[in-house]
Amino acid sequence: MGPRVQLPQAIAEVYITDQLLRRTGAAPDYLREKLAIQDLADHMTDHPGGILPRLVQLAMELCGAESAGISVLEPEAAQFRWLALTGVLSVFEGATTPRDFSPCGVCLDENGPVLMDHPERVYDWIREANISVPEVLLVPLVVKGRAAIGTLWIVASSTHHFNGEHARLMTELAAFVGVALRMVQTEKELTIALEKQETLTKEMSHRVKNLFAITDSMIRMTSRTSSTKEEMTERLLGRVHALANANALVRRSFGDGGAAGVGLSELIGKVLLPYDHAHCEMSGPDVTLGEQATNNLALVFHELATNAAKYGSLGRTTGSVTARWEIDGGDLSVRWKEIGGPKISAPASKGFGSKLVETTIIRSGGTIASDWQPEGLSVLLTVPLGSLQH
Repeated sequence: MGPRVQLPQAIAEVYITDQLLRRTGAAPDYLREKLAIQDLADHMTDHPGGILPRLVQLAMELCGAESAGISVLEPEAAQFRWLALTGVLSVFEGATTPRDFSPCGVCLDENGPVLMDHPERVYDWIREANISVPEVLLVPLVVKGRAAIGTLWIVASSTHHFNGEHARLMTELAAFVGVALRMVQTEKELTIALEKQETLTKEMSHRVKNLFAITDSMIRMTSRTSSTKEEMTERLLGRVHALANANALVRRSFGDGGAAGVGLSELIGKVLLPYDHAHCEMSGPDVTLGEQATNNLALVFHELATNAAKYGSLGRTTGSVTARWEIDGGDLSVRWKEIGGPKISAPASKGFGSKLVETTIIRSGGTIASDWQPEGLSVLLTVPLGSLQH
């Protein structure tokens, strides 16, 4: 148990941890504990996803409680989140409680078992939730070499229930809970990492295909508008280099450490530079983008330009594209409009590129709307200004 902290007077009135040592309890049932620990070890190996509910259920059963749960600390929000609840309080699964105004916070501050009597007398959020807590016993969840990551707690249906033996049992179980919680978190992180890797792989494959497609288009168009091979070589090299510059902005999302602070007009200009055969016009106020926003918008406009070259106005020498943006309240609104291409209509289904653009905008907290007019595609993008700073 850690050093006793100075408690506010109101909390001291419900703090009865010292009674754990004065109360007598049943003799330890070490055989039952051993079998329970073996069951947990088997469960952790065979069913890691269900280990937390099993641990909480076991804590409730061994200590004769009416409810139990885990409170995981979310430091960035200064709160705890209730997980794996069982018993009468299970309806509050996923609820959050304040870090610095809760029994769990006191438990972490003391770094040891804490016993409270009717804490709803002090903590108004418990009372306002119509929760009656005759007695609650909490122990910190500590992983070796790390700070406590939460608490394991049990609630009794009456006062004078918990004793030192219960605190010992809970401390033993908390060691398993801490390890299990780390396992669950690691599994989630691994799943997210694998999903991101799969998305990046698809994204890279898609970009490579688009690069080949747009390079093929540039070669064909340059050959039709050049009178000599020297002229064709010069024009084609310029366009390929411009395409590489635009694609370099997109590649930053793979973590090459490029500098932040690209302006929106610079970004769109680099994306459109390979299509100097068409008339491209940009207008709008200065908007500086953070690194993440640069990645996202470079990807979005690269996809729009690629599709315009493959299917729309950038595939013709008579085609044109305008990109106009304005700041509307707390949002940046960008209108992308294509004119002079072949007649188009809305596709029957969305391809990977369209889904990628839509997902990227939505993740930035924005919206996207496409208007498929016969004379050309018009797209309206709206993104919160706050998301452009990251």
